[in-house]
Amino acid sequence: MNRVYVCSCFGITDKQVKEHAAAGACTPRQIASVTKAGTDCGSCVRTIQGILGRGACPRRELLEKGRTAADALAADNAPAEKELAGAA
Repeated sequence: MNRVYVCSCFGITDKQVKEHAAAGACTPRQIASVTKAGTDCGSCVRTIQGILGRGACPRRELLEKGRTAADALAADNAPAEKELAGAA
């Protein structure tokens, strides 16, 4: 097995970054929130940006259409709120 470390400070591999991206992380900050990558020396942030690229990101697509981040978050939470309202 060949491991390519993206963040040597926390031992985060490119595979881990790609897995988190596939699970919905769209930005280096989102990757950092789950892995700590990029939060120490910061030298890996550009590499993480390169891995994430400019691919499809639901929140980014909403923002590019002129919706605010708050609207994007509300859109993400709407199905869960409907489920909770139905359970009450």
